[in-house]
Amino acid sequence: MTEAIDAKIKARLGEARRILITGHIRPDGDAVGSMLGLGLALEKAGKHVQMVLPAGLPHVFEHLKGSELIEREVEGEIDTFISVDCAEFSRIHEELQTFGEPFINIDHHITNTKYADINLVEADSVATASILTEHIPAWGLEIDRASASALLTGLITDTLGFRTLNMNPKAFRQAADLMEKGAYIPDLYYRVLISRSFKAVQYWGKGLATLERDGQMVWAVLSLKDRKAVEYRGNDDADLINILSSIEKSPIAIIFVELSKGMVKVSWRARGKKWDVAQVASEFGGGGHRAAAGATIEGSLEEIKHRVLRVTREIL
Repeated sequence: MTEAIDAKIKARLGEARRILITGHIRPDGDAVGSMLGLGLALEKAGKHVQMVLPAGLPHVFEHLKGSELIEREVEGEIDTFISVDCAEFSRIHEELQTFGEPFINIDHHITNTKYADINLVEADSVATASILTEHIPAWGLEIDRASASALLTGLITDTLGFRTLNMNPKAFRQAADLMEKGAYIPDLYYRVLISRSFKAVQYWGKGLATLERDGQMVWAVLSLKDRKAVEYRGNDDADLINILSSIEKSPIAIIFVELSKGMVKVSWRARGKKWDVAQVASEFGGGGHRAAAGATIEGSLEEIKHRVLRVTREIL
């Protein structure tokens, strides 16, 4: 099956001349790293590639070589549309949905709806970057130092530094292979998992001031007011969820981020094989993995918080 899919993708990429690659809205390290890893490999093969994120590239990834090539809009015609690390067509930015469903969908989310003509979905992979690291050579493409750095960024971020429950020996071997191609893991690890701006840490302070716990659940809230108060420029939680998930005796962590009035992003994290937070996220139209999931929900911050906490208790 995989060999047949590889053959189809290789043939399509061989024919392609103008390629569009994108990831999901509010892209994380795996989405950005996968875009760059594949996009740079295709450019090296002589293809015209447009890597597009209409909301812009998160500044934490601006150090990656090739990140300056990521644009906010598409220019001219395209003949091949590729999505990476995106479980549903609705998770592609609405401006790009006008191009129709992608021809190729490459992803590792178990909730992927397989919406493209060709779907390379491997739910047992630790990251979409892991899938690409394995398959890019099979498509006749080369992973050079820049591509390797991007792909290793995807591996590092989606495994939280190689410590998620789905980590496996193959992913460690892939990390070693990418290092041999020139990716420098100490710098990449520091930049995406350890380094934080002063404003991000101030933002954490606002969220931590709301910290609550009930039984095995712990949660915090980040409002629009909080974001404006510290002038945090992102539209996310600055990875505060990973701090919450480290609290002992609280295997389930939740964070509520008010994106705009009437729209809230909810993220769940879980420790231990007992829990499956993707179940909960699916109740709110979201998805993800057993240990990490999310959903964007319409409604007021307080109403959503109470509803999510109630449903999480009922399911888990």
